[in-house]
Amino acid sequence: MEMGQYLEIFIEESKEHLQSCNEQLLLLEKNPHDLSIVNEIFRSAHTLKGMSATMGFEDLANLTHKMENVLDAIRNEKISVSPEILDVVFLAVDDLETMVESIASGGDGKKDVTEVIEKLHIIETGESPIVQSSAQQEIAATAEVVKEDLKNSYDQYEQTIIKQSLEQGFNCLELSISLRSDCLLKAARVFMTFEVLEKSGEIINSTPSVDQLEAEQFDSEFTVTLITQESVEEIKKKVMKVSEIENVQIVEIKDVERFHDETAQETKEEQINQPIKKEKEKTPQKKGEEKQSSTNSANHNKTIRVNIERLDILMNLFEELVIDRGRLEQISKELKHSELDETVERMTRISSDLQNIILNMRMVPVETVFNRFPRMVRQLARDLNKKINLEVIGAETELDRTVIDEIGDPLVHLLRNAIDHGIEMPEKRIQQGKPEEGTIKLKAYHSGNHVFIEIEDDGAGINREKVLNKALSKGILSEEEAAALTDKQVFELILASGFSTAETISDISGRGVGLDVVKATIESLGGTINIDSSEGEGSVFIIQLPLTLSIISVMLVEVGDEKYAVPLSSIIETAIIKQNDILNAHNQKVIDFRGNIVPLVFLKDVFSVPNTSDEDEYHSVVIVRKGNKMAALVVDSFIGQQEIVLKSLGNYLTNVFAISGATILGDGQVALIIDCNALIK
Repeated sequence: MEMGQYLEIFIEESKEHLQSCNEQLLLLEKNPHDLSIVNEIFRSAHTLKGMSATMGFEDLANLTHKMENVLDAIRNEKISVSPEILDVVFLAVDDLETMVESIASGGDGKKDVTEVIEKLHIIETGESPIVQSSAQQEIAATAEVVKEDLKNSYDQYEQTIIKQSLEQGFNCLELSISLRSDCLLKAARVFMTFEVLEKSGEIINSTPSVDQLEAEQFDSEFTVTLITQESVEEIKKKVMKVSEIENVQIVEIKDVERFHDETAQETKEEQINQPIKKEKEKTPQKKGEEKQSSTNSANHNKTIRVNIERLDILMNLFEELVIDRGRLEQISKELKHSELDETVERMTRISSDLQNIILNMRMVPVETVFNRFPRMVRQLARDLNKKINLEVIGAETELDRTVIDEIGDPLVHLLRNAIDHGIEMPEKRIQQGKPEEGTIKLKAYHSGNHVFIEIEDDGAGINREKVLNKALSKGILSEEEAAALTDKQVFELILASGFSTAETISDISGRGVGLDVVKATIESLGGTINIDSSEGEGSVFIIQLPLTLSIISVMLVEVGDEKYAVPLSSIIETAIIKQNDILNAHNQKVIDFRGNIVPLVFLKDVFSVPNTSDEDEYHSVVIVRKGNKMAALVVDSFIGQQEIVLKSLGNYLTNVFAISGATILGDGQVALIIDCNALIK
């Protein structure tokens, strides 16, 4: 049977089953006596085991089988559910996720899981396992272990090289390198690591492959095999000097052939010794399974899986259609031909409907991002000895896939900050008359053409004085400026680069560390972030994001002979002002706009547009806003509102001031899209 055609379906369905396991395990922790939840987890694990075995991924099937044995013992009430047991099952699910990710990125799905299998076996026999916290694991990881615990698999040629190198007195080392989770340029860090290693010896193997590493097709860990004359300690020191590398584990290879023979033998024995429990497993929930399968088949008939690349191609083709539609509308106006007008009008209506359908196809529920957070919050709360309840509201809210891909990391930063520096320790909360369990609310909802995501905690809030003192000590503000700031402006200071009020920077976060990255990412998506906080009561971070990034509504304006597009989402209103309405304040031209002093920005000066007109008595202005700041952009004339396709300026024009992209207009001209955020800054 040709398996390639089923691989994509296998990966998608495996991820769904593992996500279901994660969700149900968190439910089970809260309701340890509810056997229906155990049955749900068992069903997902059982299906995953069957699929893995069919596809030939034996390591995946074996680990799932061991996990299934533990679940079977729980549902037959031979074992009671405890946090320690769930810790081990979570570890098993983590390993399964890593193996599925490996398969998805073109690997063979192999991973050394002997430690987890041993722990599962201990539980199965009725003993209590001891699971290290992530902090303890980190300490253990720093102690160098030299044993045959290899992550890479070697072909015959590589085995020969390793054997010959060992005979000639070289060291053969396998390095497992972890990058920091907030690393922005993973491929660059990999390149720097390879450069360091190549000066110390010869690299013979890497997992993932070099191509995948260059394309950043990996999470945060990669493995490299190096032949060198230097010691383990020297190599580790050199690699750790590369910035944004979190950890390096080095295994010294002594006898590669023996290891491969043993692994093959163990896998074979594992398959032979598997107990036959299939009939037993099916009996207790046969009716439930039949019901489940019938509903599943009904649902499957209504949906179809489409590769995301196809949707991207469809979107690109439609964008070209929008540009041609604009061109046809222009020709139609010039020719004034009634039949052509009717046809163009009909085409405009149809393409608008088509646009809505395509944009809806690209919409993904934020649930896909939110799903990973309950598990993360549970683990961090256990590491910090805090009690935290995460409430997720509005997970069905939909966002464009491009935004979904980018929003995960900023939300992780904000949640980690809320857990570490927002929520207090249980004893402190009780002293303050709060419940010992802190609450973090993660909420998403639509409003107009935007999606709002809120992260609210009932913790300590932000201390205004502490933030101001830190800002003064760093020279960000003078004392006069500090005294004039509103609370909201003070809270926004924590989004400044490298700003932190944490007295000790923990591994989890320091309030402010990484928050400048959060702000930069959200602004690059055309969004904004606002902070509200009451000391002693908690904080709320509000993120505002556009629904979609590819087709946007703009106001076209003229400056000299050039045309520019201002996104409608930034505009408050347009106005005509007289020359004598312009005032001067602090060497800056301003106007009084509805009681607010708004600075004027002359676009012809910003973009060095040749001045063709004489000084006019009247000026056309576009009032734009970013958060609570405003600016008035001075233009020569307004052309009108239009839907345009946002195109990037390419690799050579990445840092053009105040320009976020370009578009092609109906008459074939190129109009630059103004980045109002940069102008207001």
